[in-house]
Amino acid sequence: MKLQRKNRVRALAVGALAVSGALALSACGSDDTTGAGGGGAAKPSNIKCDGKGKLLASGSSAQKNAMDVWVQNYAGACKGTEINYQPTGSGAGVTTFLQGQTAFAGSDSALKPDEVTKSKQVCKGGQAIDLPMVGGPIAVGYNVPGVDNLVLDAKTLSKIFNSEIKKWNDPAIKQLNPGAKLPSLKIQPFHRSDDSGTTDNFTKYLKAAGEWKHEPAKKWEGEGGQAASGSAGVSSQVKQTSGAISYFELSYATASKIQTAKLNTGAKAPVEATVDNASKAISEAEQVGKGDDLALKLNYNTKAEGAYPITLVTYEIACDKGNKAETLPATKSFLTYIASKDGQSALKALGYAPLPTEIADKVRATVAKIS
Repeated sequence: MKLQRKNRVRALAVGALAVSGALALSACGSDDTTGAGGGGAAKPSNIKCDGKGKLLASGSSAQKNAMDVWVQNYAGACKGTEINYQPTGSGAGVTTFLQGQTAFAGSDSALKPDEVTKSKQVCKGGQAIDLPMVGGPIAVGYNVPGVDNLVLDAKTLSKIFNSEIKKWNDPAIKQLNPGAKLPSLKIQPFHRSDDSGTTDNFTKYLKAAGEWKHEPAKKWEGEGGQAASGSAGVSSQVKQTSGAISYFELSYATASKIQTAKLNTGAKAPVEATVDNASKAISEAEQVGKGDDLALKLNYNTKAEGAYPITLVTYEIACDKGNKAETLPATKSFLTYIASKDGQSALKALGYAPLPTEIADKVRATVAKIS
């Protein structure tokens, strides 16, 4: 089905998730990109292998857990091709791609106009395009002893991450959590040290729904706090630091058994960070990319019942034309697999949201035209 510009995206139908703790840990708990999640995801038998040698890619760490399983499944079917994906962060991934060092990049933010222009130097006769491949919630993970059911909102989070609210028993947090035993514990906010699409999406939420004093960006602009690299880095700090709070893709919270905050969005009840709840928010997205570029605009200020507003869509960024002859076959083969029904179904057990049929069909058609 052809998508029109600013067409409303249908809700992601993700079904019920049945994930054992062992699967979540094996799929998400390691930075080893050679085979996390090996026992849980079925290995598709109909992957069309093409190309030989090593395919280099890098970028979004939010999609790392999905990429681990995709790479393992692909390697199991295509013995002559090695996919080497490094979760360096969206900013670094885009930069490396624009320097012509990788076949594709993963980014939690769509390309900016100047990046598209620059891509024409790498994509001979073409340009880079955004291919949405992974959807899901950005969790707000916290470590506050004795507090298992925390509610926060955009205004309070804006002040926490700008070092304006410094104690867990601050009146603003108390007001959102009547009856909770909030300790007089120092808040330790952690943010990404690397340029990150997750940071970009998180600060877009703070700006749209809260009182964020800075412009949303991949580079952290808030005042104070501590930094760590990648989603694995910030989630690890939350896990081991009393009083800590940060933001990262939901599977990192699931894998490390980190408590996640519910959000007061103005709906009747606070909203939990789940794939289904994120899907309700993503369903309000609009396609703003032109032609084969499938960039989406998300609604971070939704007040719909049960809609979790801090979401991201991770894009694979590739040349529509002008790919290097030595990497084109494997690039098309791998992107074809991860956009396929088999590739997308592997996401469910990891806490990601598979693409809705309407947009998945468009992604598959676009990948088939890559040259």
